[in-house]
Amino acid sequence: MFTLVHKDKNSKARLGVLETAHGKVNTPIFMPVGTQGTVKAMSNNELLECGAEIILGNAYHLNLRPGLDIIKKAGGLHKFMGWQGPILTDSGGYQVFSLAKLRKLSEEGAEFSSHIDGSRHFISPEKAIEIQEALGSDIMMTFDECVHYPAARDYVEQSLGLTTKWARRSKDYFVNQLAGLPVSRSTGKQANRQTGKQLLFGIVQGSTYPDLRKKAVEKLLAIGFDGYAIGGVSVGEPQNLMHEISSYTASLLPEERARYLMGMGTPVDLLEAISNGMDMFDCVVPTRNGRNGQAFTWNGELQLRNAGYKEDFSPIDKDCECMACRLHTRAYIRHLFNTEEILGLRLVSLHNIHFYVKLIQKSRQAIKDDCFESLRLEFAGKYQKTKGKV
Repeated sequence: MFTLVHKDKNSKARLGVLETAHGKVNTPIFMPVGTQGTVKAMSNNELLECGAEIILGNAYHLNLRPGLDIIKKAGGLHKFMGWQGPILTDSGGYQVFSLAKLRKLSEEGAEFSSHIDGSRHFISPEKAIEIQEALGSDIMMTFDECVHYPAARDYVEQSLGLTTKWARRSKDYFVNQLAGLPVSRSTGKQANRQTGKQLLFGIVQGSTYPDLRKKAVEKLLAIGFDGYAIGGVSVGEPQNLMHEISSYTASLLPEERARYLMGMGTPVDLLEAISNGMDMFDCVVPTRNGRNGQAFTWNGELQLRNAGYKEDFSPIDKDCECMACRLHTRAYIRHLFNTEEILGLRLVSLHNIHFYVKLIQKSRQAIKDDCFESLRLEFAGKYQKTKGKV
């Protein structure tokens, strides 16, 4: 399912291709977050124009609204939302972290009080796979517990034991469900799932304890997955520790499988993670920050709400070819935010997604040319010098 194409000579950065039922994904890759079946404030056509290859959805939220019955009747999540490319779905494990006050954990799974109406819902490892299978996602994630930072070692050990058991149960259910499907009379082969080739990724937890991360990797490799994700990072720990743990964990993962760093991050963070050998990323930063007026440019960050842009008739970024930069100015976009016009947050969100996608595309070219480290260092230096000044 994953082919390693090229490794940069001066770093651990690598090029690869991940095959899914809805097309090939070139790695490194950034996945815009479409939690509820939409990337906030953006249409599918705009995502395609930006160059997005794959998006992320969330099993927990989609199971609540609109519910699996409606999505099944629509023919799966791809048809329901009108997206023809690959989709990765989070299992709901992140909600074990983000909705900690609304859930109760046991060895069997997690019971949630809906953040919408307070109704009770139970998600087991098996249920998480069942939901994702019904959604028809190309890449499914095992159910896990993401712990807060800081976390006491004894709690992390206990949590890791639970996550490992859940990973085994997720894999067993995944395999047994496939084994129960009929064999085609014409080909003699077993029928595939709804999308034809769903993949299952395991998630490495272990907080900031290297030995527990190593133990987690060993357990997951023994189970065997189509790819491996690093979870439990970017949850409040210092930036240097985040990269240290991510880099160490990535070094333990097999080269022949895709590596997914969950919930990461700023543009500088992405380049650092690519340098450490990671392949796949998702983050709400480009759209969440965009809705608040923060734009990312090739020369640093800027806050378009600031008064300094009142009479600035230049584009967000002169080196950007997105629709927002081609057609509109900083002054106009500031005006939109000040008058609470929804177009403002749409334009900056679109620009940020376009920027993230182009940054990853430039990264892939730099890896191919064996000059990725030069790109990373130049970019990081420029961001450090201009942070808060653009």
